[in-house]
Amino acid sequence: MLLPHEIFAQMPQSTALGLLQFLHEKEKPLYRATVENLAQQRNLRPVFVERKPRKDQYAWIREQVSRKPNQALAAHLLQIWLVAEHRQLLCDFLDGFGISHDENGTVETLPESPSNEEVAKVVDSLLTKYDASLVTIYLNAFQSIDESGWTGVAAALAENPRLRLSN
Repeated sequence: MLLPHEIFAQMPQSTALGLLQFLHEKEKPLYRATVENLAQQRNLRPVFVERKPRKDQYAWIREQVSRKPNQALAAHLLQIWLVAEHRQLLCDFLDGFGISHDENGTVETLPESPSNEEVAKVVDSLLTKYDASLVTIYLNAFQSIDESGWTGVAAALAENPRLRLSN
């Protein structure tokens, strides 16, 4: 399982670009707060980052969020992006196990881990419908929410060669 900062470090560049572009366009206050927070950590004024071309801003943010001290921020950004931009993936994942959820694919409490076979079946169905890197990002983010995670998801991430991120 990858931790949130490791997900950022290993996700395809196009995915990182899309995620940060989404935040910039649809979650402006969060994007601005992220820039301010990261700039302060590096003893920079936010304007230093904001004046860079957008592509350079995104590259700098990704580099900073890929650092271990920014794990909580990385987790938050992934969560916002997944729920807002990829809620159907979340819903399809939960529906595959018959888990009731709201329209955003969120649940109050998760049940115990389904069997490895059940997880493999749901993951295979997701991989036929969604990009493998997106499924991989979601499964790693899902695992990182809880200290123990689901053993079936951990097994799928470890054993399924389609669930690898390559930068």
